[in-house]
Amino acid sequence: MKIAGALRCCAAVAGLLAIAAPAAAQETITVGIYAATSDAPLFIADKKGYFRDEGIAVKLTSFQSAAMMVPPLGTGQLDVGAGSASAGLYNAVARGIKIRIVADKASSPPGYGGTKLLVRKDHVDSGRYKTLKDLKDMKFATNAPGVSNTSTLNDALKSVGLKYSDVDTVDFASPMDHVAALKNKSVDAAASIEPAPTLAVENGSAVVIGPDDVVSPYHQIAVLLYSEAFAAKTGLAMKFMRAYIRAVRFYNDALKDGKLAGKTADELIAILTEYTPVKAEIYRKVTPTGMNPKRRYSSCAARFESRTSSVNAVALRSTASRAPTRCWDRRCARPAK
Repeated sequence: MKIAGALRCCAAVAGLLAIAAPAAAQETITVGIYAATSDAPLFIADKKGYFRDEGIAVKLTSFQSAAMMVPPLGTGQLDVGAGSASAGLYNAVARGIKIRIVADKASSPPGYGGTKLLVRKDHVDSGRYKTLKDLKDMKFATNAPGVSNTSTLNDALKSVGLKYSDVDTVDFASPMDHVAALKNKSVDAAASIEPAPTLAVENGSAVVIGPDDVVSPYHQIAVLLYSEAFAAKTGLAMKFMRAYIRAVRFYNDALKDGKLAGKTADELIAILTEYTPVKAEIYRKVTPTGMNPKRRYSSCAARFESRTSSVNAVALRSTASRAPTRCWDRRCARPAK
């Protein structure tokens, strides 16, 4: 009886110690975002506890472009970046800044052209704009040199015999600034990403003249980036990736017929409206981007980013070689098996 009582006492003490013991602290990962619909998986993983399930937390910080994430990624101040695979990124790699492209973040398969070319509605109404050739000498709102939306613009111009230098470009801090610029007529047109195009169309200031899935089908719009220091933390990096891919699958379940109309759409829209200032009715009208749930990044598609800015070819090959090797872009010489 004394032994039994002692055992019960020890068990009670152990239980109290277990209750009193603090929970293991979550590791915080710093993540750069771009204020675009393609940031959805990061919001999903945060809101639905996918990061928490992996024992990690994230700190989200907005940037104007992926190129601006390069310095903090190189120094390790930023663990994960998310944005356009830009010429600036490849040139930074050539300078010895070590960054890894680890997954797809946005692409433009048919029906999912989330990057769009816009022209002011008054230019359409007056006849100033009728065809792509009329883009000559227009002032375009963009985000940064050599990023994905400028590549889309370049493709459209080339298709009608124009050059990138035939238009003027003005870089803005956020795609949302394009909406205001079109409305106040400080620019003639914009190369922008959702939800900005839908907002501009809804307020009556712009007309879509070219979605990315038509202008540049299967375009690799954005990628997920790891700093070299973060990638070296294999266990932590894998935890982040598991949560991210889980969120991408949730995102894909929300897609249907080129809209957020799938089985998880209502929940996704609720998450987006919580994390951004955009209203639910706008998100129901946006064209979402495609995202590969197997994290495959089209390294061959990234070669097309060199069209609008000087890009170091050696750096491009070096960075692309760090990405998943199976290609899923139909323009590649080596199609996915």
